[in-house]
Amino acid sequence: MRWFIYLGIILLGALLLSQVIVLMDLEPLPGDIAYDHDNWHIHIPVLYSLGASVLLALVIGWLRR
Repeated sequence: MRWFIYLGIILLGALLLSQVIVLMDLEPLPGDIAYDHDNWHIHIPVLYSLGASVLLALVIGWLRR
């Protein structure tokens, strides 16, 4: 049951991060997933999400010392 909660938190964070990246108008990195069809545009920032995750892990690890 915990895995579903963690998965939900990760997905919610990815969705929020993708909206922030769209507002910042950053160019997609290689490896990001983009889907355009008619009036639909879906952008999943895989590399930005991984980079933010590593950065947050380093900051939290540094603050725990």
